[in-house]
Amino acid sequence: MKLKLLGLLTACSFAASAIAAEPLKLRVGVEGAYPPFSSVGPDGKLKGFDIDIANAVCAQMGAQCTQVQQDFDGMIPALQARKFDFIVASLSITPERQKVVDFSDKYYKTPNRLITKASAPIDGSPASFQGKKIGVQRSTINDRFASDKFAGATIVRYAKQDEIYLDLAAGRVDATLVDAVAGDAGFLKTPAGKGFALTGPSYVDPAYFGLGVGIAMRKGDEALRTKLNAAIKAIRASGEYKKIQDRYFDFDVYGQ
Repeated sequence: MKLKLLGLLTACSFAASAIAAEPLKLRVGVEGAYPPFSSVGPDGKLKGFDIDIANAVCAQMGAQCTQVQQDFDGMIPALQARKFDFIVASLSITPERQKVVDFSDKYYKTPNRLITKASAPIDGSPASFQGKKIGVQRSTINDRFASDKFAGATIVRYAKQDEIYLDLAAGRVDATLVDAVAGDAGFLKTPAGKGFALTGPSYVDPAYFGLGVGIAMRKGDEALRTKLNAAIKAIRASGEYKKIQDRYFDFDVYGQ
């Protein structure tokens, strides 16, 4: 009887160990159309700063993560519909978004700028917007800001930033408002961006542009937020963050 009981306890112990060893399984929402933060390479694989940060925080948490590609304007609805557990897709921590999702601490912060033809810049003054078409990615902070502030301009909305670059190069829009780093790497440094330049002021109003870019999760998921914040802190302390940053940027993208 004692041997049977001992065997049962041992079996239970092994089962408990197996359950304890099971990694945390999470799904991560990513975009794949916002270089150098997120794009799809020629081999069909996702790549970019956001992708590498997602991989790094998952590894730090000891989590087994699956990346789920999603158009940006559907990111938050898909999160709330439980298509994935958190978002790593250059989502700025804004007051408006904080009403519907929770955020981790920031993992980078960069300014937003206009891109237009270098020969005929739109300088950000009200007069320079009159009669102009400004391309923005739908449901972004740039969409909201341009809609509220660029009086006299026609705001043209797109699902993907890459689509705006095509129309900007073809002359179908006069400018785009975009993250300055993404615009530089994704357009200005490409053949299509020849003759174009960043222009006007840096747009950083926290009411629109927030306090930096964070990882979004569903409201009230405090356990996940705690893990993500600890992971961000750990990869910065270990040097892993800088290693990732240096693959894409020659400056401190974390910001002030």
